[in-house]
Amino acid sequence: MEPMAFDLDELLPTKKVSKPVDLPSLSVGDLQDYIAALEAEIVRVKGAIKDKQEVAAAAAAFFKK
Repeated sequence: MEPMAFDLDELLPTKKVSKPVDLPSLSVGDLQDYIAALEAEIVRVKGAIKDKQEVAAAAAAFFKK
């Protein structure tokens, strides 16, 4: 039995491309809800960035000693 061949590129994570929201079809209320959801996502992403920066700083401090 031959070993299975695979492409190394298949192992790399791919970025998901999201389809833009059709803004003209949304009501004012829906647009406001969409903004609120985006703002919440920005807060979540900033938190993830902060966490990663803290981990990187702690690792740098540990290995600097």
